[in-house]
Amino acid sequence: MAISAEEVKHVANLSKLSFNEDELQDFTVQLGKIIDMVETLAEVDTTDVAFTSNVTDLINVMREDVVAPGWDRDELMKNVPESEDGFIKVPAIMDDGEAGA
Repeated sequence: MAISAEEVKHVANLSKLSFNEDELQDFTVQLGKIIDMVETLAEVDTTDVAFTSNVTDLINVMREDVVAPGWDRDELMKNVPESEDGFIKVPAIMDDGEAGA
């Protein structure tokens, strides 16, 4: 199936792209080759070929979920520059609903 320069212009327009005439001709040739390749692949008989969704035999290899004790809050807060009521205090990024820093 050949693709026309007008079809390439249409696709370019939908993609918000613009090409000069040389680029348009180059892309027309390239897209034509891509379409020919896909059409060639469509001719292959895949009737008895099993569906392949993954090319490896590995399935969801995950580590065991193990409960571990957390860190001591007081020890962690030693590294915080400023805190208030047990929370990390950071500079305000919004004031009365207005954005600002």
